[in-house]
Amino acid sequence: MPPVTSTPPLYYKQNRLKQLRAFCHAARAGSISLAAERLFLSQPSVSLQIQALERELGIILFERRGPNIKLTPEGEILYTLADPLVEGMDKLHETFAATTGKLESGDLDIAAGESTILYILPGPMKQFTEAHPNIRMKLHNVTGRDGLAMLRADEVDFAVGSMLEVPDDIVYRPIVTYNPALIVPLDHPLAERDTVTLEEVSPYGLILPPRHLSTWRIVELVFRQHNLTYKVALEAGGWEVIKKYVELGLGISIVTDVCLTGEERLKSIRLDQYFPKRSYGLVLRKGRFLSPQAKRFIGLMDAHFEVDQAEQSAEVTIAATTTLSSDMAD
Repeated sequence: MPPVTSTPPLYYKQNRLKQLRAFCHAARAGSISLAAERLFLSQPSVSLQIQALERELGIILFERRGPNIKLTPEGEILYTLADPLVEGMDKLHETFAATTGKLESGDLDIAAGESTILYILPGPMKQFTEAHPNIRMKLHNVTGRDGLAMLRADEVDFAVGSMLEVPDDIVYRPIVTYNPALIVPLDHPLAERDTVTLEEVSPYGLILPPRHLSTWRIVELVFRQHNLTYKVALEAGGWEVIKKYVELGLGISIVTDVCLTGEERLKSIRLDQYFPKRSYGLVLRKGRFLSPQAKRFIGLMDAHFEVDQAEQSAEVTIAATTTLSSDMAD
């Protein structure tokens, strides 16, 4: 007879999910007390769950630094493995319903800046709410830094916006691209032009967003690269405000043409020979488990802008063909 080998009995660890959930929330929040608030538990209860997990695995999961905690290397490995499992279990009911074709309830939280909310999301939001009226949606109007903080704490499913620099723990997937443009009042000397040089723009006062935003940094960099100076006539927040003040003749501005509807009383002149195109897209935390609601919205947003960009490309092709035909005729 072959020797009998003893194997450890397999059994269901009733507290394992609770321990991992407490651990993952603490890792996201960087704080035991914040994790306890989000789990609606007491702080000692969360601490005991984590300590029990550490004893069972024989490792230290966090470095304690006063009220703040930081994952150890072993904690990082466990978090990478455990976070998708915890989210998958917490969203099991919704995932099952979606898999069986019933996406009738649940929540969807999206972080986005004001420009994205005004110009990028209205179409997808309208389509999604019409298709899924019982899903509770919430748009968090936050700046880039605050949006990333909410994303890292899993307070939102994902963010939508524009990113120039992508942190290591974040995934950015561009979906739609827009062009830079100069906007001037209809009675401005440059309004008669279809093209302008940066040197011709330089003497006029610019209306720019607040200095801490990326637009200001890009404008400063581009003018410096061309050995030109620029003047700021007014610092104002939000493209709707900027467009209004340009219409009133308080200055000119450099914007991304996503904010232009064609109904404004101003002249728009392309500046893509100087300034980079601007992409907007999906911002995710690496390793984030996407809910069925989030996956459905992202799929809808992809389809919406695929059509939109195809139409824009067709318009550009038609315009180029018309121009070529005119040149040949001359």
